[in-house]
Amino acid sequence: MPLGPKTGNKRDNRMRVLAVALVALVGACATGGDEPDAGAGASPFAAQRGTALAPPSSTGSAAPPEGVASGGIDFGQWRQADPTVYAPAFQARIRARYQGQAAPAIRADLERNGFRCEDERRLDCRIEIMERQCAFDWYVVLERNAREPVAGFDQMCLGANR
Repeated sequence: MPLGPKTGNKRDNRMRVLAVALVALVGACATGGDEPDAGAGASPFAAQRGTALAPPSSTGSAAPPEGVASGGIDFGQWRQADPTVYAPAFQARIRARYQGQAAPAIRADLERNGFRCEDERRLDCRIEIMERQCAFDWYVVLERNAREPVAGFDQMCLGANR
């Protein structure tokens, strides 16, 4: 049965598409396929090896107790506390505890209570933990020549429920 002009055109079109696909495939294999073309321009995400921050250490802070820690700081009932109420109360307790003390004494006491401290341009001490799906952060910061520390508490939970 002879092919009519309509059927022949479909067949010719299919052959052209297959030929173009074959040429593209051979071209991709010859250039490495997934490697960018040198003439395509620089990537907007240039590699800067060695500039990323190191991942957090696996030895995180231990959760402070609810109530008074062995070093004497009262952390209160923080697990069920409303952060908007707990944070100002925590700052008030910290300021009362360290009123009139020098940074070295404050640092030593905070470290006895489970805080990790850095003292570069300012004294910055923190406890950061993950519990369930929530991140908890207690901090005490004493700027150089400041009279009293700034203390706070942050809580961030994944999902709508705690």
